[in-house]
Amino acid sequence: MSLPLSVFIIAKNEEARLARVLKALKPWAGEIIVVDSGSTDGTVAIAEQLGATVHQHEWQGYGQQKSFAERQCKFDWVLNVDADEVVTPELAGEIMALFANGEPQPAAYRVKILTVYPGDKAPRPFANDYNVVRFYHKKAGAYSNHPVFDRVILRGVTPHQLQHSIHHYSFLSIAHVIDKGNQFSNFRSAHSDKRSRGFLKVRLLFEFPLSFIKFYIFRRHFTGGWKGFYFSMCHAFSRTTRIAKMLEAE
Repeated sequence: MSLPLSVFIIAKNEEARLARVLKALKPWAGEIIVVDSGSTDGTVAIAEQLGATVHQHEWQGYGQQKSFAERQCKFDWVLNVDADEVVTPELAGEIMALFANGEPQPAAYRVKILTVYPGDKAPRPFANDYNVVRFYHKKAGAYSNHPVFDRVILRGVTPHQLQHSIHHYSFLSIAHVIDKGNQFSNFRSAHSDKRSRGFLKVRLLFEFPLSFIKFYIFRRHFTGGWKGFYFSMCHAFSRTTRIAKMLEAE
């Protein structure tokens, strides 16, 4: 059953992962919007072959890109997924149940985004990565235009919680964890608010151990074995590198 909702995705050079994302959406999403920012691979062709409507939009930042994609959606109910995120059948069923008696009243819903390590088929046990608003009515919220922090700004509503999750296949390989972290630290350092050199130097001392604790303990990567340890180390290194790059630019 096709629901009266739009799913929107921002993408660039995602031919390796996009088909799986779209195939999980196609049976029940009333509309799929893909906003491409200059792919040079088969991303656009894959999107069109699987029934998505493709728009081209020059990259400006995460928030700006998602805000543009949101505005292309014809339905009032929208779901945002990234080009490396797969909606599980359980989450799809949970969303469809909300429409069982017709279109629900405007609201917003948090969705758990759980990382799947390279080579794995499912998230680690007791994964606790991100829990953010991704499914919402346009009257309930909209994406901000912040270049780094792509978050939905709510309009006086308290979000509900969906019980099932989106699986996040963020990394193609172990090496890709380092490559992606370096790319993201470049972007974050270029778009971060200016801070004093003294503050940055102090933060540089503590960024690695605190970030490692955050990911390994509080986000429960310790349940992921050696991959969880490696993942936490890479994230801590990426965040520390961002501070160093900000100091270099001062």
